Amino acid sequence: MGDGVAREGVRTASRGGTGRQVVARVGLIARGVLYVLVGVLAVRIAFGEGGQEADRQGALQELAAKPFGGFLVWAVGTGLVCMMLWRLSEAVFGAAGPDGGKATKRLASAARAVFYGVIAFSVLSFAAGSGGESGDQQSRDMTSKAMELPGGPWWVGAVGVAIGVAGVVIAVQAARRTFRKHLAMDGVSQGVRKAVDVLGVAGGVARGIVFAAAGGFIVYAAVRFDPAEAKGMDDTLRSLTQTPAGPWLLVVVAAGLVLFGVFSWAMARWRRV
Repeated sequence: MGDGVAREGVRTASRGGTGRQVVARVGLIARGVLYVLVGVLAVRIAFGEGGQEADRQGALQELAAKPFGGFLVWAVGTGLVCMMLWRLSEAVFGAAGPDGGKATKRLASAARAVFYGVIAFSVLSFAAGSGGESGDQQSRDMTSKAMELPGGPWWVGAVGVAIGVAGVVIAVQAARRTFRKHLAMDGVSQGVRKAVDVLGVAGGVARGIVFAAAGGFIVYAAVRFDPAEAKGMDDTLRSLTQTPAGPWLLVVVAAGLVLFGVFSWAMARWRRV
């Protein structure tokens, strides 16, 4: 009887593991689609061809304009729900790896679950026809409402610092190739491994730059007590053209976002879940 219970437990764990793998991989594919589209839109802006905003809203509009666009938008939204469920499962049951059950990792997974839950809701709302405001306007609106709270500027500043620090951490971890420990690439050729390294480093650094810059603008909005200074992804990317490097910095970062999208697809293939 004991052996039977043990075997049933193994089968149950196996089914649970398989379910987590499916939602994780579907979620990573959906994330990759969004980043590739945002990166492409940002490149167009850098070369003066941008009609759409280089953010989630612009990416969805671009996707919706394609054949079977409505279905594709729903698919991306569903994929992001899967991403949320994967991170939620990590928060509840622990992530893959020997340290996956640590409280800090569970808390980080919970924060990611909330983050992807918000994004999934936004995408599904768009798919349902609600349209919605641009990311830039949403950022300004949320900052304005937060400013009205007791100690509002301090809360806004703290959020900006947190986002900025997260961006720096993302970039540093990408440069250090810490993503390697999450990949199961036994038997994969050295050439493919190097290609994934390039995707992970370039894409992660670019993503970190965007997060860090967006966080900096939120801090600046708090200091100036001016919600208009807060920027979403589109305005953050466009601001890169105001640097001494001009539009070329935007081209480099935009290309990096495309690479991060492709890296997400590689993660969907080889990520330990």
